[in-house]
Amino acid sequence: MNTQKLKRIRAQRRKYRVRNRIYGTPQRPRLSVFRSNMHIYAQLIDDLHGVTLAAASSCGKNSGLSYGGNIAAAREVGRKIAELAKAKGITQAVFDRGSYRFHGRVAALAIAATEAGLKCTDPEAIRAKQEARAQKQAEAPKAKAEARPRGGPPAGKAPAKKEKAAK
Repeated sequence: MNTQKLKRIRAQRRKYRVRNRIYGTPQRPRLSVFRSNMHIYAQLIDDLHGVTLAAASSCGKNSGLSYGGNIAAAREVGRKIAELAKAKGITQAVFDRGSYRFHGRVAALAIAATEAGLKCTDPEAIRAKQEARAQKQAEAPKAKAEARPRGGPPAGKAPAKKEKAAK
C-alpha cells in the first residue's frame, strides 16, 4: 500500500481515538485544532447541537499575521479564540488535539488560550512534565559516562581466561 495512504489512515485512527474520549457541550465546548504547513485553525464546537460557537485562524486579512506556520502565530490564534469565547461567556473548553501531538504549535495555542482566560489545559502539569524531561536529559550524559566501554568486560566481572587446547 502507498506510504502516504498508510500515514493518512494512521492519523485518522489517532484522531478518532482522541475524539472518542471528549465531547463538547454548550457550557464546555470542544476546542478543536487543525494545523497545516502554512496556517493553524481553532474552533469551539458544541457537539450536543452540532454548532461551531467561535473560530479563529492565522489566515485571512483580519488575522494580522504575515505567516501562520510558526509558534508565534499559534499563540496569537490561541489569544483570539480565548477573546471570542469570553465574549460568548465561555470560560472552559475541552482541548481536542486531533491527530497531532501536544507539542510545538498545538501546545502553544492551548497554553496561550489558557493564559488568555479560556481554561482548556493545566499549565502546572505541562510545566511539571517539561521540568521532568529536562532533568532526565541532564542525567542522561552521567549515565552514559558510567556505562562500560564497548568491547570491554561487563562491569564487576573479571575477563574470562582462555585455556590452551591440549594436543
